[in-house]
Parts: sequence; C-alpha cells; structure tokens
Amino acid sequence: MLVYPHDLSIGGSQINAIDLAAAVAEAGHEVIVYGIPGPLVSYIEERGLRYVPARPLKYRPAPSRIVQIAALARSERIDLIHAYEWPTCLDAYYGAGLLLNVPLLCTVLSMQVMPHVPASVPLIMGTSDLAIEARKTHRGQVWVLEPPIDVERDTPLVDGKGFRNRHGVTDNEFLVVTVSRLAIDLKLDALVRAIDAADILAGSYPLRLILLGDGPAREALTTRAAAVNRRHGREIVMLPGADLDPRSAYAAADLVIGMGSSALRALAIARPLIVQGEQAFSEIFEPSTVELFLRQGFYGLADGAAGAGRLAAQMEGLIKDPARRTALGRFGREMVTKRFGLQRAANLQLDIYRQVLTEPPRRRLIEAMRSVRLALMLEIANHDPFQKRAKTSREQEVLATVRSGIWPPVLRD
Repeated sequence: MLVYPHDLSIGGSQINAIDLAAAVAEAGHEVIVYGIPGPLVSYIEERGLRYVPARPLKYRPAPSRIVQIAALARSERIDLIHAYEWPTCLDAYYGAGLLLNVPLLCTVLSMQVMPHVPASVPLIMGTSDLAIEARKTHRGQVWVLEPPIDVERDTPLVDGKGFRNRHGVTDNEFLVVTVSRLAIDLKLDALVRAIDAADILAGSYPLRLILLGDGPAREALTTRAAAVNRRHGREIVMLPGADLDPRSAYAAADLVIGMGSSALRALAIARPLIVQGEQAFSEIFEPSTVELFLRQGFYGLADGAAGAGRLAAQMEGLIKDPARRTALGRFGREMVTKRFGLQRAANLQLDIYRQVLTEPPRRRLIEAMRSVRLALMLEIANHDPFQKRAKTSREQEVLATVRSGIWPPVLRD
C-alpha cells in the first residue's frame, strides 16, 4: 500500500491519512507513506510507518513525482495507491495508474467536488452531501468515510492542567481554545470572529482565548489580538504557535470552537463545542444539530453577517451554564466513539480497498486528457503574473482588515 497525503504540514486531513495508514498496517498490511517533507514526518515515524520523501516540485500534477511514484510502484510491487485530494491523485494516476495499471483510490476531504479527478477513479468523500454531489458527475464508485478519530488517544483522561499552567490560565478563568491552521483560505473568517467574540465578552467574564496554530495569517491575527488585549488591559487572546500534539490544549479548554477534525478531537476529549465555518457560520454541537453536521460535515456557510455577535451569544450561553457544558461534553464523546472511531473507519476503509482491488476501473484516454487539461489550465492561471499579483493584493487587503478593520472586509473589485 502506498498512502500519499496532500502534504505533511500540520492539519486534520493529513493526520487522518497517517492514522488510517497506521491502522491498516496494524491489520497486517505493508504500508508506505509518501509525501513532501514537513512537520508530520516525525508523526509518521512515531506511528511506526515507513516514509519515502516526495520530490518538492510545486507544479500540479508534478512530472517528477509522477515518475517517482511509478518507479516506487514497480520496485515495491505496490498493490494499491491511496491518494488524498486531487493533485496527489493526478501524480499517481498518470504514471503508476495509467501506464502500470496500479489500482488507485482518491480521498477528497476538501469542501467541494473538484472536477480534476478522472471520472473512473474511485472516490472517498468526507460527507454525505459531497458524496451526493460527486455521484452526479463521477462514474467511478463513491463512498463516504467521515474523518476518523483515535478515541484511544483522544480521551477525557487527557490532562489539561499543565497547558493551563504553562499559559498562565487560572482556575477561575474561562478558557476557550481553537486549534487551527492560521490560513487565509477557509480558516480566516472563523479565526477573526473568535477574536472579536472574545473582545465582546471579555468585559463581562474572566475570558481567555488561545488560538493554537501557525500559518500565513498569524502576524495579522496577532496584531488584532494585541488590540483586544490593550483595550481590556489584560491578556485576553494568545497565539502561542503550533503544537504537534494539541491534546492537552483541548483538555484544558472550558469550550472549544473549531471545524473539521479539530472539532471531532475536541468532542472525543469530552469538550463542549461550537462548530465554525465561513461567512459567519457557527452552531453549538448538541442533539438538535447532530444531523446537520453528519450531513454536511463539521463546517458550514452562513449569511456573512457583520461582526461576531452570533458567536458571542452562543459562547455566552455556554459560559453561563456549566451543567449544559458537562452534558454536551458527555454527549459529544459518546457520539464520536460510536460514529467516528478510528478502528471503525479502518475497517470500512479496508473493505473499500478490497472492492477496489476486486473490481479495478477501466480507464479511458479521454478522461485522462480532460483531467490534465483542467489541471494545466489551473496551473497556468496560478502562475500567471497578473493573476498572482491580483491574488497577492487581495490577500494583503484582507490581512490589513484583520489587523485593524471591521469584519468582514469590503474588498475592491
């Protein structure tokens, strides 16, 4: 088995891929993890998996990686390649898949169906809604496998006292934690609204907010947080950086706000949770919202309303009701253990592997040409100097608003 995460920076999708690879190896299969070197290489080694570094060419698909994967497939006699997201899928498809006929499976955990994956490649989608959407255009098999959580490692027994002591959070302070990449895409709206909600509530409650993570938006978010801290004359918001093992941060929290796998890990550690998304989306995870999140994933889109009043009101309701927080933490742990446990996911994935190996799809040259055309068009656009300048300018405008402006930003055309 060759498992190919889309990168090895710290992130939920990548950790899911590694955890599932380790579970498959524990079931008796030989697993190699292939990927561009990053912080999670140490995690791969910790899980006892063999790692092969990928060539770091930035193009998608990358000719050097297409050749490298094909060579690996031949020398290691790979039975199946499992790629995560469309760029890695194409790297595996055009050499090992198309020329050597090695069975290929692609997992897509991003929040949209990308047309770049060849239509015959079997797909695993992260939510029911995305699977329904994928089946409209995809002729290969499509399964749903929700992000798995290692409920034996992420448990209510994890001790958070050390984390609180390390960051100077006293017992009488209400600690809110977010564990996230500090990225501009997908994450930034939620992160800014978390800081603004803390600002709204800090005058009435002994509130602390810790944003654990790193990324290109960190400097701008730090500036916005510093303004909140100055306004209240004490440290309300902290950004201490990334942590490869954030379990103690979850355990230390009185409340977690987040999305995706981070949200699920918080539930596994029995923390009350507010799920965030983009465009001002936020909802408390509770019995009345379970079906929503099981259908669309732990993420959402709302109306883009100005300000953080919605999130602040949800936070305040939980601050005032410790009994409800305890009940929600217990409910979340039970749900994750039953539905999102790693061993359950590994068994489902092994069954999918057997189906792919039993009925490998017939590939067509026309779909290969269509996928490479779409990928090349995207790469040309991404490397167009005019579009790159426009994107950079837009990102700088957004980050300038993060530093000092009212959110969400009003961007120029």
